Amino acid sequence: MPDDRRRVLIVTRNLPPLMGGMERLNWHMAEGLSGRMQVRVVGPAGAAALAPPGVDVEEVALVPLPWFLLRAAWIAWRRACAWRADIVLAGSGLTGPLAWLAARACGARAMVYAHGLDMAVRHPLYRALWLPFLRRMDGVIANSRATARLATAIGVDPARIEVVHPGVDLPAHASHPASVAGFRDRHGLGRGPLLLSVGRLSTRKGLREFVEGVLPAIVAKIPDVVFLVVGDAPAQALHARAQSADSIRRAANARGIGGHVRFHGVVVDRAELALVYEAADVHVFPVREIPGDPEGFGMVAIEAAAHGLPTVAYATGGVVESVADGRSGRLVPPGDEAGMADAVVEILDRREAMRASCRSFAAGFAWPVFSEKVHRALGGPHD
Repeated sequence: MPDDRRRVLIVTRNLPPLMGGMERLNWHMAEGLSGRMQVRVVGPAGAAALAPPGVDVEEVALVPLPWFLLRAAWIAWRRACAWRADIVLAGSGLTGPLAWLAARACGARAMVYAHGLDMAVRHPLYRALWLPFLRRMDGVIANSRATARLATAIGVDPARIEVVHPGVDLPAHASHPASVAGFRDRHGLGRGPLLLSVGRLSTRKGLREFVEGVLPAIVAKIPDVVFLVVGDAPAQALHARAQSADSIRRAANARGIGGHVRFHGVVVDRAELALVYEAADVHVFPVREIPGDPEGFGMVAIEAAAHGLPTVAYATGGVVESVADGRSGRLVPPGDEAGMADAVVEILDRREAMRASCRSFAAGFAWPVFSEKVHRALGGPHD
């Protein structure tokens, strides 16, 4: 029986085996849409083996970047025309021009899911060549209201912008307490309060500044506190400036708190990551305000909340939409280091009482909710 569902071709550099929030989002976007539409993908090498069931992926070598863009543009154009795609969807602003050209070649709609930085990059070549295409897209799906404002600022018609927040996996159940205690024991984390950071060690995330200006005040009030850093410096991410684990460690040692900081590296296994969240008491998200390098949303704060873990964050960019002040954590004015320290201590006192409200907040961001909203943004009917 012929499949008369609409055809959407996703063009993206951000898919597993690359690791990160954008990669998870694009994977779930393909997976969720595949239940409602016919979905094909032009993506990075290695993505086909990890694609959602029933989603065909045509791979392109990631490096060098110009080759990826040229090769992906040709494949997207060829596939869109041969397949008679109805929509060509860019997984980020980087592949926006590729999606626009392929869509125009076959009469399809050109759409892009925007993450924030892709609307704000200050590189002159990107602004000269990419932004004109992004302004002309038939539709822009923004990951937050902050990103929607960035899109408007570069000239995108607000009528063509729709906000769809990223999604999250909701745990079916909590890990056994013995498993959580075992995780702490294996990594020498003790039984005292545990602060957590999860994500790439980019300059924007502000971990070195947190260790230098905030953590000493917390240690002075809570001498047995430990700060666990899960993640590593960005490798394949574009435009990301890094803070190495060594630089953060040196900052801690210089402040006399080196014994309170631990590094875990990247955690890929989802069960292990659940233990990380459930072993912690507060997730800290000290994102810095850096011109041209915005935090588009803050998926890790939603992921923490899904595990009942509150977040203390600076109120910048899309972070104000990923943390519900008083419900899933606390928001502090950007750069207010004393306020950040006080908020962490406050939330440590309220941590157990906030478990249920954190999970309730995260439930509104479940991946099925995300998929339904993206489907509607692409012009599909309400389920």
